[in-house]
Amino acid sequence: MTDALCIGGTRFIGRHTVEELLAHDYSVATFSRGESGDPFADTENVTAVRGDRNERADLEAARDAHDPDYVFDFVGMVPEHVETATEVFADCEAYVYVSSGSSYAEQDVPMREGETPLHEYDRSEDDADPMESVPELYGPRKAACDRAVFAAADAGVNATAVRPMLVYGPHDYTERLDYWIARVLADDRVLVPGDGGSLFHRAYVGDVASALRLVAERGEAGAAYNVADRNTQSLRASLDRIAAAADTEVEVVTASARELAAHDLDASAFPLYSPAPLLAATDDLAALGWDSTDPVEAYAATVADHRASDRDGSEVGPDPEATAAALDALGE
Repeated sequence: MTDALCIGGTRFIGRHTVEELLAHDYSVATFSRGESGDPFADTENVTAVRGDRNERADLEAARDAHDPDYVFDFVGMVPEHVETATEVFADCEAYVYVSSGSSYAEQDVPMREGETPLHEYDRSEDDADPMESVPELYGPRKAACDRAVFAAADAGVNATAVRPMLVYGPHDYTERLDYWIARVLADDRVLVPGDGGSLFHRAYVGDVASALRLVAERGEAGAAYNVADRNTQSLRASLDRIAAAADTEVEVVTASARELAAHDLDASAFPLYSPAPLLAATDDLAALGWDSTDPVEAYAATVADHRASDRDGSEVGPDPEATAAALDALGE
């Protein structure tokens, strides 16, 4: 049986990755501080390891106790984290760092690994709280972590980076897609900025999990791999997918920047909206044998999970009273 250590692994992408690994006959150890609960508490072939990934001694103890073949790092937020981890796990068969499409400094259409420039980063920012610096430092930090992966590979470590675009699916604590699902389930008419054609490339979480496994097993040291749905879709099309999965109908009401501003709304307040196309090439990952899930299946699972949860996206979307006023003004 193949042994994996997931640094993180109990919330969203990590949770699905553990399930993916178990489905492929892995034994998994999840390494975390235990603050987010443990969905695998009673699961065979999953061991919970308590520790702080910022403490080298804790990582070394996890390595020595579990001797993992593959290491998946979900929570490395500054390059020092990655530098330490690639040293501690240098002798493992593969170390896979979970990066982000936000590493890219330019919005090429599509963004390509090894071609589209990455953000620059000032290491003097390492001490800033990662959770207090989004979005200003998130992308640059992820890019710096990618460079740490590349440096480790140059030193002989089988280290790779995986760059998901915006991830959606069951157990998504960010609630970005939940905002739209809740609107479709509750309302006949849904306000959308622009013409509804916004293209913000997304990645179904189950596909991110399978990508991580395949990159660990087949990836090239020092490479980065984008992850995103093979066929992207507009925001309007996404709402249609949600409605179909929920067996309902939705009227998409579009609003220009001027129409939104009349009600103190801004397009940037709407989750999953981008004024320019944000797309990522996935050919390198597909060459490893990866493919994405049919959107019908992906949205069905996502809507079902939303209905079973208490998430409503109310904390991540625009002001509901202003949105209702804009819908009233735009008429039937």
